[in-house]
Amino acid sequence: MSADWFRRRFLPRGPLPAPRPPRPRTSPVPYRRPRFLRGSGSSSGTNDASRRPDARPVRSPVRGRSLPWNAGYAEIINAEKSEFNEDQAACGKLCIRRCEFGVEEDQEWQTLCSEEFLTGHYWALFDGHGGPAAAILAANTLHSCLRRQLEAVVEGMVATQPPMHLSGCCVCPSDPQFVEEKGIRTEDLVIGALESAFQECDEVIGRELEASGQVGGCTALVAVSLKGKLYVANAGDSRAILVRRDEVRPLSSEFTPETERQRIQQLAFIYPELLAGEFTRLEFPRRLKGDDLGQKVLFRDHHMSGWSYKCVEKSDLKYPLIHGQGRQARLLGTLAVSRGLGDHQLRVLDTNIQLKPFLLSVPQVTVLNMDQLEPQEEDVVVMATDGLWDVLSNEQVAWLVRSFLLGNREDPHRFSELAKMLIRSTQGMDDSPIQEGQVSYDDVSVFVIPLHHQGQGHSSR
Repeated sequence: MSADWFRRRFLPRGPLPAPRPPRPRTSPVPYRRPRFLRGSGSSSGTNDASRRPDARPVRSPVRGRSLPWNAGYAEIINAEKSEFNEDQAACGKLCIRRCEFGVEEDQEWQTLCSEEFLTGHYWALFDGHGGPAAAILAANTLHSCLRRQLEAVVEGMVATQPPMHLSGCCVCPSDPQFVEEKGIRTEDLVIGALESAFQECDEVIGRELEASGQVGGCTALVAVSLKGKLYVANAGDSRAILVRRDEVRPLSSEFTPETERQRIQQLAFIYPELLAGEFTRLEFPRRLKGDDLGQKVLFRDHHMSGWSYKCVEKSDLKYPLIHGQGRQARLLGTLAVSRGLGDHQLRVLDTNIQLKPFLLSVPQVTVLNMDQLEPQEEDVVVMATDGLWDVLSNEQVAWLVRSFLLGNREDPHRFSELAKMLIRSTQGMDDSPIQEGQVSYDDVSVFVIPLHHQGQGHSSR
């Protein structure tokens, strides 16, 4: 991203313009629940909107409806925090077609056959904020963006080593050596496809919400199985963990204003115009007061992981770029996440200061090599939105998973039952195995993906 492009896109050249009035809602995004929940009594927005706060049903696919890899899913709506469930989920089979370089003079790419060349599977969770529209669009769009990005590199993915030229031409005999020296592997093409798909989906959401006069954004957590590997891509504060008999392994990191403090502060350092003179980029242990003027107080800036002291100036009394701690930390006093999709129209309250320049749509991608892992029968990946992790730790979830699976070996629907049990454990219910009284009032969505006997026969040619 060039500095010139960034300035043209986000930085005003003159006085801040007045906020534009919202466009008429010509094509609003309809509210709905995931398709695989049809028949479970959860697809009606009216049911969600008219619920009683003391009756929050845990919902999952009807028995007999199989998800990829026999995965389990369950969800619960928030306790009237918002009118609708702002979480969305998607899953399915990825069918990647083969493309080859054309022989015509213009050398365009051509799809030679429509049948599947490479297949995989996909699970995704989207946690919306500012309304459900962005999460619904992401659930309906991201998998298509990913398929297109994978089809653009599929020839390189199936090669022993990704070629320098996808067309097969040889400009330099040492090209394979250069690729090898860079350490470029097949999985790097999948990671690049995921990163590009998130970016493309973010742009689609921005256009669609602007056209419909709607607003909002969402986090995104995606798992993709392809060629014997599981790729977990995360942009936001949802989480995925691997649970084995003797191991709990995080497969994602949360992206919040606190965890990305230095990146956000550095952007404000390079482009101070983004703060419009209303915020200070410096971090202090607390919000400074007038009595702090002239005193030496603890602070840190974008280049610092440690702390130092500075003499407080008047400009330091402005509202901090990042304020609060833990789950209460907010970017520009507004948003609790630093990565995600959407939020193109989001402004700081009563100003025209955009949050989008500080938000990244690029995910962090973790790769799990299934062939090397040699999964056992009880090994699962748990993906969940932050409503689960607000009240349960990785270790608590792992204990619940192991205990439940050990006592339910014969139930063919045990992974959906496990997902439901995990959600009940966040509701302070009497039958919850975790008796700590903690209750999550947020939307909660959970996938439980079993790994045993999966990933075999992962490609078709």
